[in-house]
Amino acid sequence: MDRLCAGTSGYSYAEWVEAGVYPAGTHAAGMLPAYAGMFKATELNYTWYQMPKARSLARMAAQVPEGFKFSVKLTRTMTHEVDKTGWIREVLTFRQGIAPLETTDRLLCVLVQLPPYFTRTPERRSYLAALLDELAGLPVAVEFRHPSWVHDKVFYEFERRAITLVTVDGPDLPNLFPRLDIVTNRRLFYLRLHGRNSQGWRSGKMQKQFDYNYSETELKALAETISNTLDSAADTGAVFFNNHVRGQAPNNCRRLLKILGAHP
Repeated sequence: MDRLCAGTSGYSYAEWVEAGVYPAGTHAAGMLPAYAGMFKATELNYTWYQMPKARSLARMAAQVPEGFKFSVKLTRTMTHEVDKTGWIREVLTFRQGIAPLETTDRLLCVLVQLPPYFTRTPERRSYLAALLDELAGLPVAVEFRHPSWVHDKVFYEFERRAITLVTVDGPDLPNLFPRLDIVTNRRLFYLRLHGRNSQGWRSGKMQKQFDYNYSETELKALAETISNTLDSAADTGAVFFNNHVRGQAPNNCRRLLKILGAHP
């Protein structure tokens, strides 16, 4: 499992100090180095809320050891709040912002997280194709939230473009993109674990939506899927836990890595 980049979705959570993930007294500025001592990769969530700046990412790259990787979430102005006349400029600004991660070999991929209302219509298919064209040359993973994208033509096109289809682990609810252990890019598989909190998922509150602790049985089943299906189909793997509440994500990730380490 040396080729596996595992970690959590975000790392800067004040509650993780109280939960014992970080040493007592750890401030926000010290969280990335502390995190990088535990895991080999992280997802950058803040880049969804605001455009990444090259100077900030260069500082972050300097705080992590050799081999550490960042998955950078595409800013919402290209996924959720798209300006039909200005989104191409947004892509250019984004690419300039993440350049320090490319030049230091710290970029795992760009994560394109699409909203639940992004259904597979002709207009949205055209937009996604154009967006992927503008991101060409970057490693890209796409996470769908609507089941209309479950289609062989989508998978074929991702294979043709070497785009990674994100395997989404979440609650079993209607009108959600299902868990598909399909690898569309030989270079990278990508598993995002949101937790399976059916009651809190549509609460509108992140502290409820992502409040879930994977059981030992569930983690062992995930380890089997990674070992027997995903890992053999791609050169590199990415596994990120998004159930951040009360430090459950890092605890689950460490346990999963321990289980994977026991696999022959």
